[in-house]
Amino acid sequence: MTRAGAVAAAVLAALAGLLAPATASAVEARAETRARIDAPATRQADTVVGSGTPASCTSRAVVRAVARGGVIAFDCGPQPVTIAMKKTAKVVNTSAKVVLDGGGLVTLSGQGQRRILYMNTCDRAQVWTTSHCNDQAEPRLVVRRMRFVDGDATGETTDGGGGGAIFVRGGRLRIVDSQFAGNRCDPTGPDLGGGAVRVLDQHRDRPVVVRRSSFTGGRCSNGSALSSIGVSWRVVSSTFTDNRAVGRGANPARPGTPGGGSGGAIYLDGDAIHLTVEDSTISGNHAREGGGAIFFVSNDRTGTLTVRGSTLTDNPSEGFETIPGVFFLGASRTITDSVVR
Repeated sequence: MTRAGAVAAAVLAALAGLLAPATASAVEARAETRARIDAPATRQADTVVGSGTPASCTSRAVVRAVARGGVIAFDCGPQPVTIAMKKTAKVVNTSAKVVLDGGGLVTLSGQGQRRILYMNTCDRAQVWTTSHCNDQAEPRLVVRRMRFVDGDATGETTDGGGGGAIFVRGGRLRIVDSQFAGNRCDPTGPDLGGGAVRVLDQHRDRPVVVRRSSFTGGRCSNGSALSSIGVSWRVVSSTFTDNRAVGRGANPARPGTPGGGSGGAIYLDGDAIHLTVEDSTISGNHAREGGGAIFFVSNDRTGTLTVRGSTLTDNPSEGFETIPGVFFLGASRTITDSVVR
C-alpha cells in the first residue's frame, strides 16, 4: 500500500470509529422517543382517572383530577368510553399545568346540558394568583388524544360566555390529536362565540396551538368551532366541517337584530392578532353573515392571516366575504399552496 493509501485508510478508520457510536446513539435516542410516545399515558401521570373499568371513570373523578392539576390519564379499560359530565371540570389557577391525556379512548360529554372544561385566571373562585391575571404564564392547559362532545355553554355569562366544550382565559392552551363534535353556545350575540372552544387572553400574546384535531357540527352565534378576542392561533393538520354561525345581524348588530352570524368555523376579533392555518381542511361550514370558514377582524389593522397548504371549500357566507368563505380585515393576507373556493 502506498503512503497516500495508508493515510486514507487511517482517516476512514478514524471516521468509522467516530460515526459508529454517534449513529448507535441516534438510533437509541429515536427508539427512546418512540417508546415515550407509544407508552401508556398512565406511566407519566400524576393522577389516573379510573381503575380499569368503564364504570370507574366518572364525572366526579374527572372534576377532582382537573382541580388537582398535573398530568391526568385514564384507565377505563381497553375499549373507547364516554364519560357523561355532571359538572363542569374547572382548573384551579395555582396549578402549573393541567394535561388531559385520553389515550385516544376517552370522550367527555356535556350531554347537551353544560360546558365540559373551564380555565379562567381572572376568576377569583378558581383562586386569584396575580393582579395581572390576563397575562400570567400559568396554568398551562393541554388536551391531547381526547374527544369532547355535546358541550353546551348556552346561558353562561362569565366573561361573555361561549366555549361549549372548552373556555379559557389567561395562561396557555394547547390542543393536540383531539376531536370536537356537536358542541354549542348561545345562538345570538354580536361578539359571542366558540361552539367548541372560546379563548380570551394568552400569556405574552402567544398563540393557541391546535394540531391534528377535528371540529365537527358546532353551532353558535359566531365561530362555531373556534372563537376568541385578542388572541392569536396556529392551526396545523386539522379539519373543520359542518360548523354553522347561526346568529343574525353581524357585529355591531344591525338595528332590530340580536347580532352575530359570522365565522362559520373560526371567529377572531381583536387588535394585533395573527392566524396561521397550515395543512388543514375547512369545508362545508356556513355563516349567516360573514366568513363561512373564517371571520378575521384586526381592529387596529395590524393583524395577519396566513394560509399554507390548506383547502378551504364550500363555506358559504350569506352576507359578506373578502374571498370565498373568508372575511378579512387586517394588515396582510397570505395564501400559498392552497385551494380557496
